[in-house]
Amino acid sequence: MSENGAAAGYSVPALAFLGDSVYEQLVREMLVRRANMPAQALNREKVKYVCCEYQSAAVERIYETLTEREQEIYRRGRNRDSSAHPKHSKAMEYRRATGLECVFGYLKLCGDEERIREIFEGIVGTGEE
Repeated sequence: MSENGAAAGYSVPALAFLGDSVYEQLVREMLVRRANMPAQALNREKVKYVCCEYQSAAVERIYETLTEREQEIYRRGRNRDSSAHPKHSKAMEYRRATGLECVFGYLKLCGDEERIREIFEGIVGTGEE
């Protein structure tokens, strides 16, 4: 089995667990690079990007740019049956965010840092606005 095939074999919760941290680290790095501000202010900004509502909307912006394999991983995550979701969000938003996190987790396990950055830039832009 190829490395990509092995990475795809991980469970949805495992991919989302890893992908959540990959995505959040990218957000944190972006915010620090944009402005040197107190941690409390950085955290307030971070929450805007890591909430499932934002991630769900991000999927709509980048879905067509995903490869066939990445779309498959996304759908696996999105379609996972989970009745648990934050009270402040809709179930479908949470499921889309989980799917996106799965893609980031999958790409991290594949070692594809360049692709991770490409997708992240598609979500938030280059950070130079």
